[in-house]
Amino acid sequence: MPFTVSEMFGLIDCNNFYASCERLFRPDLANRPVVVLSNNDGCIIARSNEAKALGIGMGTPYFKQESLIRKHDVAVFSSNYPLYGDISQRVMDVLMRLEPDVEVYSIDEAFIRLPAGKPCDLETRGLFLKANVQKHTGIPVSIGLGPTKTLAKIANRFAKKNPATAGVFSISDRQSLDSLLAAVDIADIWGIGRRHAARLKNQGIHTALQLKNCGDSWLRKQLTVTGLRTAMELRGIPCISLEKSVPARKSICTSRSFGQPVHTLGDLQEAVASYATQAAYKLRSGHLRTTVVDVFIRTNSFKKDEPQYCNRRTFTLPAPSSHTATLIKVALASLKAIYRTGYRYQKAGVLLNGLVPENYEQLQLFHAPGPRHTLLMKAVDEINKRWGRDTIQPAAAGIAKEWRFRQMKKSPAYTTRWSELPIAKASFPESFSMA
Repeated sequence: MPFTVSEMFGLIDCNNFYASCERLFRPDLANRPVVVLSNNDGCIIARSNEAKALGIGMGTPYFKQESLIRKHDVAVFSSNYPLYGDISQRVMDVLMRLEPDVEVYSIDEAFIRLPAGKPCDLETRGLFLKANVQKHTGIPVSIGLGPTKTLAKIANRFAKKNPATAGVFSISDRQSLDSLLAAVDIADIWGIGRRHAARLKNQGIHTALQLKNCGDSWLRKQLTVTGLRTAMELRGIPCISLEKSVPARKSICTSRSFGQPVHTLGDLQEAVASYATQAAYKLRSGHLRTTVVDVFIRTNSFKKDEPQYCNRRTFTLPAPSSHTATLIKVALASLKAIYRTGYRYQKAGVLLNGLVPENYEQLQLFHAPGPRHTLLMKAVDEINKRWGRDTIQPAAAGIAKEWRFRQMKKSPAYTTRWSELPIAKASFPESFSMA
């Protein structure tokens, strides 16, 4: 029996996204295992299918897998977020050209809304979208279709794990739903976190089918209204709508672990100034200003044999601002107030709160930003967009930046820096003539 709904949801998920991005400009990596590492080249955060087949675990420390990686000639890359962000935007642009209702859910996922139709028509549309994304971006995707977002997520997972689906699978009738949900572990359901999954398993609820069949009052008591909503979605009743507009950001955080421990105030000042610069750019990109600047520093809590220290300071601005110099000045003053000698610092960060729209008007007699500040920041942003990040940067952010996190295996910025564009090479047969 088909679902009685007027529309269907689709989830487009890029396959092994970071690893797929690395392969785009490296055709020699086809069929070769690929892994991508986290900040400071610490843990494995993305794996190609070939790497998964070798038993390389997600989230495992790189050093624990090094022997296996060397044995099987696995290609290893440091995370290249500018590249991934640019390719992600290209994927989303393709989807938005082809579908009127698209919700960008994450860097490698998007929901779409389609009119309900025959299963074959839906899967044909899915195959069309998949082929177009592959053609225009080179990124392989899997597509799951269902009457709710939660079922679209489950359908997507099934499409990825079953080659017979050709990467597209639709849950379009109730008859096959129960057998599919019986094979889905409770921990793999969208919206069921690790803590809730453990509690449900302790009470004998191990599969999505069992959760779907639980009583409403029990669900509300055990998992609140959020858990009840998830169960209703598993029954094919839409409860989570498509969000085409991006929710307003409540905060912006720029933070990194250092490539090596930092102990001098000078190095910390460079790092904090750099983070404040990045945070200010994010503000302007989102047409926002901040009213609260929070700076924190901390040592490595895992090194029990070393002295431990962590502290933070919050400063409220007299007027909302997105001006880089203003944020750096405040952040460095806060850092100086909390810095203590004698410690090896592992991490620092700048957190912006109290965000307001850039057109927010507040009467200020002495702190109103002038138009020159706005024009200056606009010019800096345009130059950095054209020529690459940090082409122009504040002197306070430093040049050498020896504290910066490790990226020993980072690929070039193929699509975001002119100087790192890939070089195309061609060979011609001896008989070829240009005449």
